[in-house]
Amino acid sequence: MIRPLSPSGVPAPGSAARTGQPPFSPERAALREAAEGFEAIMIRKMLASARASSFAEDAPLTGGGLKQFEAMRDEHFAEIAANSGAFGFARSIEASLAQHLPAKAADQGDS
Repeated sequence: MIRPLSPSGVPAPGSAARTGQPPFSPERAALREAAEGFEAIMIRKMLASARASSFAEDAPLTGGGLKQFEAMRDEHFAEIAANSGAFGFARSIEASLAQHLPAKAADQGDS
C-alpha cells in the first residue's frame, strides 16, 4: 500500500508512534492494513459513482487524459483518507474483525 510521505520525520497518521499506542502484533498490523485498503477501495468507488453522475459532455479537454488524471487523483485522495482515518471505515472494520484474532494479538492493539 502506498503511504504518504511524512515531512521532517513526523510519524504518519495512524502510526503507533503518533498515537502513543504500543506496537501492534503482526496479525493486528496486517488487519489494520487490510482494513485501510478496503476503506480506500470504498472511497474510490464513492468518488467514481459521484463523478459518473456528472452531466458534463465530452469536450476537447475532457478526454482520456483527464479521466486518467481524475482516476489517479481519486486513488491518491482515497489512500490519504483511509490512512488518516478521516471516514472511520477502517477503524470500524478493524475493531469488528479484531474480535476474531487470538486473544494475545487482539489485546496488543485495541484502539
